[in-house]
Amino acid sequence: MNYLTKPQKTKNIPNGIPYIIGNELAERFSFYGMKCILIIFMTQYLINDNGIIEPLSDKEATKWYHLFTSAVYFTPIFGALLSDVFIGKYKTILILSIIYCFGHLTLAIDETRFGLIIGLSLISIGAGGIKPCVSAHVGDQFGKMNSIFLTKVFSWFYLSINLGAFVSTLLTPYLLHNYGPWLAFGIPGLLMFIATYIFWLGRHVFIHIPPQGLSFFKKILSRDSISSIMKLSIIYIFIAIFWSLFDQTGSTWVLQAENLNRNWLGIDWYSSQIQSINPIMILIFAPLFSYYLYPRLNKITKLTDLKKISLGLFLAVPSFIIIGLVEKCIELGFTPSIGWQVLAYIILTASEVLVSITCLEFSYTQAPNFMKSLIMSFFLLSVSLGNIFTVWVNDVMILNNISYGQSYYNFYAFLMFVTASIFLLVVKYYKPNYYINNEQ
Repeated sequence: MNYLTKPQKTKNIPNGIPYIIGNELAERFSFYGMKCILIIFMTQYLINDNGIIEPLSDKEATKWYHLFTSAVYFTPIFGALLSDVFIGKYKTILILSIIYCFGHLTLAIDETRFGLIIGLSLISIGAGGIKPCVSAHVGDQFGKMNSIFLTKVFSWFYLSINLGAFVSTLLTPYLLHNYGPWLAFGIPGLLMFIATYIFWLGRHVFIHIPPQGLSFFKKILSRDSISSIMKLSIIYIFIAIFWSLFDQTGSTWVLQAENLNRNWLGIDWYSSQIQSINPIMILIFAPLFSYYLYPRLNKITKLTDLKKISLGLFLAVPSFIIIGLVEKCIELGFTPSIGWQVLAYIILTASEVLVSITCLEFSYTQAPNFMKSLIMSFFLLSVSLGNIFTVWVNDVMILNNISYGQSYYNFYAFLMFVTASIFLLVVKYYKPNYYINNEQ
């Protein structure tokens, strides 16, 4: 079957974008709906082979949570190679999405440690493998004439992620507490099936950039390719520390929320539902920053992508200082309001918009046309590295029987401040190169 292989010469938004956005909305519902309840499932619902509750400790569950997150963001490099070298983005996304669906099914029908390992392994292959392909697939739809819409569409793309995340992080904790893991994991599985179907429907309007074949490996050894990878890797090392902090919103922050007064706005919240603050604030901040904050800051100084990222790294620091102060209050015997976590979420979300959305678009524009998926996988690898660091810290805590306390959160706040300060040198000396697809 013949597919479009180059962007059309048009000043309009590409026809494939609605299918990509719809797919991303449903897929992100499935992923975040599953992920937001993992820490509570592992510490309260996990059963043994005899059907008896046998949960993990807080530190063990945190370790396994971040190992899974690390795996999800490590496997993209294999998805990128499968896409760019062998079968292209469309087939890669479709095949791995099916594996993804089976991962959800396993979690829904087997609540033991064996089911947890198999289910999360399949999801890490599926969800991780498609990650660099989906985001690069967005950019593939554009040529030079309509590239002016790239920033706006990447914002829509990120908004769809967070709309799906917002709804699912409110719904699946309720389903877990009231109906059990089978339905709480089953509904995200159903949404992943819908996501796969929506993506399949768009096959005739997508731009299918052909795979490069084995010649790809020769191309990535070119001077331009190595330069792009090395230069971007410098940025990603700094971004990894940000992800080490950010992804704890699904682990240590949830565990902390179990000890807080969760009556907020007249509603009794489940501890894992508080994560919904992040996506709803992104829905507010992303357009606010794009259409209000950035234009005004540009009147004061030339606001480059690297300056946005730098500002975001510094902004992550106070969020962990707040969480540390909350932990100190808990240690003193108080029961602080969950509202303090909400404040920390708002600050960290503003940081995420500055760091993640900006770096996502920047990474695509810095990649030679034939290796955009691979470059995206390197960006995602920064998330994996950040989570591996968190795993290492928790291993040290387990070996030395150290409990979570204010000093734990202050350590991360200090680490982030040092990282952001050194990143200022990158802002000063980094020289970007931009690549956009050719049209037909």
